[in-house]
Amino acid sequence: MAKEIVLTAEGYEELKKRLEHLTTEGRREVAGRIKEAREFGDISENSEYDDAKNDQAKMEDEIAELEEQVREATIIEKGASPRGEVAIGSTVTLKGPKGIERKFKLVGSAEADPDLDRLSNESPIGRAVLGGKKGDKVDVMTPKGTAKYEITAISRS
Repeated sequence: MAKEIVLTAEGYEELKKRLEHLTTEGRREVAGRIKEAREFGDISENSEYDDAKNDQAKMEDEIAELEEQVREATIIEKGASPRGEVAIGSTVTLKGPKGIERKFKLVGSAEADPDLDRLSNESPIGRAVLGGKKGDKVDVMTPKGTAKYEITAISRS
């Protein structure tokens, strides 16, 4: 059974843009590199050709994965959850064990990127806060044990 792919509307549009880029400019670029490498002569010992063909295979795998994600995506629209409750697409502010606040957007796993403060609904923090309300205290299992957090703000951006 295929895993459900949950995306915000913004994440879905980003996914489609990435797919469009790979199927147009990405394919043209790799085809150009393959053509250029063939001009170097014998392809059996041509590392540029091998590199370009490997990049082509990786890109085609990514295209196939993105096409499946676009086809199977469940898009979460703004306002799809009760007001004041953490849902996919919510921006959540948590106060951690040492009183430090951290703000992140809760997204589906396909668009998660901790470096951009976009956490997956399947992550330990995401699972703990999903459905929570402002003022709720949640326990998050971490490698060092359980950490307690408080939901201090929720917004739908």
